[in-house]
Amino acid sequence: MDKMDKTDKTTKIKPVMNLTLAAMFLAVGLLLPFLTGQIKQIGNMLLPMHIPVIMCGLICGWKYGFGVGFVMPLMRSMLFGRPIMYPDAIAMAFELATYGLIVGLLYSRSRWKCIVSLYRSMIIAMIAGRVVWGIAEVCLLGLGENGFTWQMFIAGAFTKALPGIILQLIFIPVMMLVLNKTGLVKFSKHHKKTADNTEG
Repeated sequence: MDKMDKTDKTTKIKPVMNLTLAAMFLAVGLLLPFLTGQIKQIGNMLLPMHIPVIMCGLICGWKYGFGVGFVMPLMRSMLFGRPIMYPDAIAMAFELATYGLIVGLLYSRSRWKCIVSLYRSMIIAMIAGRVVWGIAEVCLLGLGENGFTWQMFIAGAFTKALPGIILQLIFIPVMMLVLNKTGLVKFSKHHKKTADNTEG
């Protein structure tokens, strides 16, 4: 009976905790660009809104990651005027929503919650998000010299974004390891223990 009560309480508490964390990630995403924007040379290259969205998808799940990712750039545009609503914020809404959706979905369904699963989920989500961003830009601006070009896609998705991509690939796994120690997330560097048990 005690076990059932404990499970019942956990089931009720988890959605509330996820909602609280999602709101926190949204707030961080709205405010973080103010800090990185002070670094004029690479401020826009650090992709400050990407980290809280990916973290939200990993910790809270794909539904929250998707919702926070979609709302964040639109809300920031309405509140602070940056990014510009059309086409930047609209395209970013689809891009960030894809990050939160894909990373949360892949990681939650990974057999092992390990560093390999984390990087695989992140890299696939990053690629998918950039493809969706490119498609959104084409839909909004059209193709051709006066629209969205292949050169603009490569520059925006990869060349200029390289510092931010590197930052995400370093910072997010480190944060997951730190949060694992607090018990907020279940994360392990490897699955050696399970493999040893299988062999036994």
